[in-house]
Amino acid sequence: MLKGNCVIAQSGGPTAVINNSLLGAVEAAYRSEAIGEIYGARNGIMGILAENFIDLRRQSPSTIKGLKFTPGAALGSCRYQLKKQEDFEKLLNVFRKYNIRYFFYIGGNDSMDTAYKVNKLALEEGYDLRVIGIPKTIDNDLPLTDHTPGYGSAAKYLATIVMEMGIDLKCIVTSTKVVIVEAMGRNAGWLAAAAALARRRQDDVPHLIYLPEVPFDTANFLNDVEEAYRRYGTVLVVVSEGLVDKNGNYIFNDTTTVDVFGHQRLGGVGQYLVNLIESELSLKGRFVLPATCQRSAMHLASRTDAEEAYHVGRVAVEEAQKDRTGCMVAIRRLEGAEEYSCTYELVALNEVANREKKMPRSWINEAGNDVTQAFINYARPLIQGEVAIPYHNGLPAYVDIV
Repeated sequence: MLKGNCVIAQSGGPTAVINNSLLGAVEAAYRSEAIGEIYGARNGIMGILAENFIDLRRQSPSTIKGLKFTPGAALGSCRYQLKKQEDFEKLLNVFRKYNIRYFFYIGGNDSMDTAYKVNKLALEEGYDLRVIGIPKTIDNDLPLTDHTPGYGSAAKYLATIVMEMGIDLKCIVTSTKVVIVEAMGRNAGWLAAAAALARRRQDDVPHLIYLPEVPFDTANFLNDVEEAYRRYGTVLVVVSEGLVDKNGNYIFNDTTTVDVFGHQRLGGVGQYLVNLIESELSLKGRFVLPATCQRSAMHLASRTDAEEAYHVGRVAVEEAQKDRTGCMVAIRRLEGAEEYSCTYELVALNEVANREKKMPRSWINEAGNDVTQAFINYARPLIQGEVAIPYHNGLPAYVDIV
């Protein structure tokens, strides 16, 4: 068994349960006979390059346990692309200096690319290192895994607030007739689709759902809204931020700026659609942007999601000690069981890095403005259960790693 120290880091957009994965990894490392020091890198791969480490063995037991109910990336996150030669040289020098033999990276698509590059570097340089990716993203778009930790909680939050907005919209006479809710989801509609879970009856909100998997047609959209208004008197619509037209161009985005990975910055399609409705249909609209609330609402986290997030962290450390490397922990749903259950397996990092899993077209209705029962059956088990959060002075008693 390879013996040495380990480093754990978090990257990309946080989730409500990302720290459960950190907890699972840390507790598994505590039990390991192969792992000595347990370092947490501040702000992802940037923290490793800067040698900005936290000694996780020195954290109090209450702080470590408190990760279970604390949202956000406790170690700090980043969006940084490894591509400069000096970065690779520095990274390897830091690993050697601190005798790091285990590297665990908690993140999404771009983070799995970083983990893949680190593993490739170690192999090329003959440095004995175990690299395991620990998945997380509310976008639920990582391939080769049934779903990703973080998605279930974001789905539960979005469905809850949509349900509440629907009640508010229906119960009071107001000049606002149409509400557009803009959900996160660059190129995949998994999160916006989850709003359908809010329905308790056939005519409940959301009345319409639009996803990036189906090209957006303005004329069809206006017809859908007008028909829904005639039927219900008010209309609540959920859209993904990454809606595209028939040519694959975003309906609305900031074309002047991109992030370090070359992704165009999104946001604003909801307001664009409200303006369109008001000008073309003469209906007063309102735009709601849940924004980062979707990924940080621990008070509405799914217990199923939190438990699975913990287990992918635990499995990562356990599998690394079996000489597994260059892999990501994936969740495999067990088919045929009466109740939802899953298991965990490893998939190659090069098969998930920088790749996206979109919703199956068969899970979207023919008109492209709603989801099918197949999606509901897929998503509903993922939002089950609640996380018990301790409170102090009326507010959640979240913890900080210092």
